Amino acid sequence: MGDPALSRRGFLAASAAAGLSMTALSGCGGDSDGGSSGTTTIEWWNISTTEPTKGVWAALAKKFEAQNPKVKIKIVQLENDAFKSKMTALTASGKLPDIFHTWGGGVLKQQVDAGLVEDLTDRTKPWGDELLSVAKEPYLLDEKVYGVPFDIGMIGFWYNKALFKQAGISAPPTTWSGFLDAVGKLKAKGITPLALAGKETWTGMYYWAYLAMRTAGAEALQKANNDKDFTGADFVEAGEHLKELVDLQPFQKGFLGAAYSSPTGQAAAVGNGKAAMELMGQWAPVVEADAGKGLGEDLGFFPFPAVEGGKGAITEVFGGGGGHALRQGAPQAAVDFLKFFASETTDLELVKKTGVLPVVPSAESAIADPNIKAVQAQLKSATGFQLYLDQAYAPALGQEVNDSVGALIAGSKSPEQVTESITKVAKEEQ
Repeated sequence: MGDPALSRRGFLAASAAAGLSMTALSGCGGDSDGGSSGTTTIEWWNISTTEPTKGVWAALAKKFEAQNPKVKIKIVQLENDAFKSKMTALTASGKLPDIFHTWGGGVLKQQVDAGLVEDLTDRTKPWGDELLSVAKEPYLLDEKVYGVPFDIGMIGFWYNKALFKQAGISAPPTTWSGFLDAVGKLKAKGITPLALAGKETWTGMYYWAYLAMRTAGAEALQKANNDKDFTGADFVEAGEHLKELVDLQPFQKGFLGAAYSSPTGQAAAVGNGKAAMELMGQWAPVVEADAGKGLGEDLGFFPFPAVEGGKGAITEVFGGGGGHALRQGAPQAAVDFLKFFASETTDLELVKKTGVLPVVPSAESAIADPNIKAVQAQLKSATGFQLYLDQAYAPALGQEVNDSVGALIAGSKSPEQVTESITKVAKEEQ
C-alpha cells in the first residue's frame, strides 16, 4: 500500500495534535517476578477478543516466549468499549500496562502528555523505519514515535451481494441519494438494509463522521476542532442526511440494544445474512465470520458514497489502524516483542490468518481476499485521510461525538443539537 503524497500526514498529525483517551483499572505493568529465576513478565493488553485473531495472537506470544525463555507474556483481552473505559481509568491512575493497544491520535497524546508512554523513536530504529509510512502516522507526535502499527485500513460498507441482487440493486451506490434508494429497495423486499450496534455508539459515529467529510470536506473536521466550533451549516447538513437514513428505519429490530461482536449483534446480523450491509472497518469479514457464519464470496465492499453538492470527495477516507504503545519504563523485552510483532514473518501470518492489511510492505503479496484488496486500493488512491473522531479528538470531545450521534440515531437529538452539544464540549476542553 503506497503512500501517495497526499495530505495524510497533515490530517493524521493534526488529528494527533488534538486528543482522546483510554485507560485502565488495576495496577499493571509487570517487570519481573521478583524470584531467583530472573523471568520478566510482560503484560500485553489488546482488543482481539474474536477468532481467529485471538488464537493467532496467543500463538504468537507463545512463539516469542519460546525464542525468549526468560520472558513471559501475560495477555489481557478486552472488548473495544470495555478497553477504552479501563484505559481511561488507568491513565487517570498514572499506571499503564507494559504493552497496550492504541489507535494513536489524541488519546495517545493525552497519555504522552501525562508522561506515561515510552518514547520509541530510537528504540525502534532501524526496523521501525521500514514500516509503511501512512500506518505510522497516528503514533507520531512532535516527530517522535510513541507506537508501532500492526494494521492500517479504512471504514466502508460491507454488503451481501446475494441480497442486493434479490432487491434488484445491480451495483453498489456511489451517491447518498442512490444509497437511500438502495435502502428503500431492500426494505421493499423485506430485507433489513443495515445492521447497527446501537449499544456501542462508536459504530453510529462512523455515519456522521463520513457524512460530515462528504458535506464539509475532510479538512473541515480538523478546522472545527481547532476552532472549537462544529455548528457550521455543513455539519448540521451531515446530521440531516443521517436523519434521512434513520427515518427510513433501516436497522435490524432491537438495534439500540445490540452489541457489535456478540452472537446477536451487528457483525452476526451481516454474517448470517439477516442484514444487507454494515458500515465497518477492514476487520469486518473476520468478525462477521466469528460472530456469524460469514458470507464468503457473497461479501462485497464499497466506499462511503458521495453527497451531492458536498465539498468532500469520495476519495477522502475515514479510518485508522491498530498499534501498540509501551508504558514509560517498560522493560527491553517489551520493545523486543514489538519488533517481533512488526517483523515480516509475523506480518505475513497476520495477513494470511487474520485478514489485516500489511504494515510491512513486503507482506503485501500475501493479500488473497479480493475485498481486502479493494480496501487497499481505496486507501492507495485516497486524496485525504481522517482518523476516527473518537481517537483524533480530545477524550471528552470524542466521547461526546459518539454520544450525540447515538442520540440522533435513537431520536432524542436533532441535527442542530448534535452540533451544539459537540461544540459545547469542545469549548469546555480548551
